[in-house]
Amino acid sequence: MADAHAKQHDYHLVDPSPWPAVGSVSAFMLAVGAIFWMHHMFAWAPLLFGAGAIGVLYTMLSWWRDVVKEAETGFHTRVVQIHHRYGMILFIASEVMFFVAWFWAYFAAALFPHDAVHFARTEFLGGVWPPKDIATFDPWHLPLLNTLILLTSGTTVTWAHHALLEGDRDGLKKGLWLTIALGATFTCVQAFEYAHAAFAFKGNIYGATFFMATGFHGAHVLIGTIFLIVCLIRAYAGQFTAKQHLGFEFAAWYWHFVDVVWLFLFACIYVWGGGAHAGAGGH
Repeated sequence: MADAHAKQHDYHLVDPSPWPAVGSVSAFMLAVGAIFWMHHMFAWAPLLFGAGAIGVLYTMLSWWRDVVKEAETGFHTRVVQIHHRYGMILFIASEVMFFVAWFWAYFAAALFPHDAVHFARTEFLGGVWPPKDIATFDPWHLPLLNTLILLTSGTTVTWAHHALLEGDRDGLKKGLWLTIALGATFTCVQAFEYAHAAFAFKGNIYGATFFMATGFHGAHVLIGTIFLIVCLIRAYAGQFTAKQHLGFEFAAWYWHFVDVVWLFLFACIYVWGGGAHAGAGGH
């Protein structure tokens, strides 16, 4: 008699997992700890924040490790892979909307610096954008360098992807190494740029919108670099094949998304919104 429990479909019904519950509790602890810490409400707030952060990181590590095991076991059929791709597309779409919010905040002030409804804005900004007395970065110095770095990293990660598809494991590793090195270089250049900024996050709307938009992008570059480092480790472990490499494919998608967002940041914030007032403090 045929096995009554034999799988008769291409879908993957996941086993019960503690990670959604653990991740939710950890994220709640992290958020509450951060709020209490910022408002100086309780002396133990940093400990609550730290415990939540550790819980979130452990959840991410453990949950993704389980997903890798599922792939190695053969649960990621072609149908499952398609649905994973849908999920990644929706995730990147949500990230796009996240950055739309920061662009919206920037352009709300940049396009209407003398809006009659916001009368205090005119007095503070001087009716111009960038605001009076703000020395912005020269877009053709460090920002242009970082643009070239990210564009180059997009080509190296594409090289790695094509090498994998062609069975060239040496090319895959070299492409990943170069992409990781370029991503780390971008982060170092941005940190140097921030250290030499002539304006601060606090006290002016230009600094707030600039650092929120470019800073969150920098965080995404750092996350993407870690993503690629994990892919490099898995490449050395031989876990990717030409037909099954969703982890690497998603890392490449994410990296290209980061590249595109930076092009908009460079064009809108550095060139259009800052070039006219670039001064001594902005290189």
